[in-house]
Amino acid sequence: MGATKRKRSRRLRTPLTRGRRIAAPVVTFAVLLALWAAVTETGAVDPLFLPSPSAVARALADQAAQGVLLADVGTSVYRITVGYLIAVAMAVPLGVMMGVNEWVLSAVEPLMDFIRYMPVVAFVPLTIIWAGTDDLQKFLIIWMGTFFQLVLLVCDAVMQVPQNLIDFGETLGMRKHDIIMRIVFPASLPRIWDALRVSLGWAWTWLVVAELVAATSGLGYRITVSQRYFATDVIIGYVVVLGILGLFFDQVMRAIGKRAFRRWEGR
Repeated sequence: MGATKRKRSRRLRTPLTRGRRIAAPVVTFAVLLALWAAVTETGAVDPLFLPSPSAVARALADQAAQGVLLADVGTSVYRITVGYLIAVAMAVPLGVMMGVNEWVLSAVEPLMDFIRYMPVVAFVPLTIIWAGTDDLQKFLIIWMGTFFQLVLLVCDAVMQVPQNLIDFGETLGMRKHDIIMRIVFPASLPRIWDALRVSLGWAWTWLVVAELVAATSGLGYRITVSQRYFATDVIIGYVVVLGILGLFFDQVMRAIGKRAFRRWEGR
């Protein structure tokens, strides 16, 4: 009975071929697109509430022809890149220190937990007062939405480094700083990279929140303007663009992680 269960479990975990791995998401998106078209093209739903895929495509084509779409994408990508890199540059060192130093962990973790449960949306009016409505305010929102969560994720990644690796470094007579930089940090990098990839998705969410409330350009701003004129085709089109951008950056980070940390696979 146990052997049968183990065999069944191995069969369930059998990896897909490269072709099937590519085909599976394509089929999923194709089915969703077909259902969307079937509901909207037949007139079953009012276009004001849910425009058809063809209407959304035309709206995006119009925005692209006017140069608006590319400008909005460029503005939003710039904002998320700067804001997120600031959060990463601050969160990774602090998270590593928390993971290797019990005093720092005890002093900082309660504060991180306290702040991360505060809704970032509630701080939007304050960030406008503090930083105005320029890009600095967008950077601040992205930082607030990712920094505190990322610190704890990095700390957790560092604390999961096997103790035997640290013991090995001590046996070799390595100093604590060398153990951290040459053993702990490299060993935790795969998990830290996964934390960065996950938190980047949060950064996109907070970028849109910032642009919806106080902006004169960007994808979120264009959604707000379109809402005023009931241009649901533009709204949905820009939401799709946001999804495509998020998926693109996620897949890029996933590919980089697989290539960079291939030797960690199976450990």
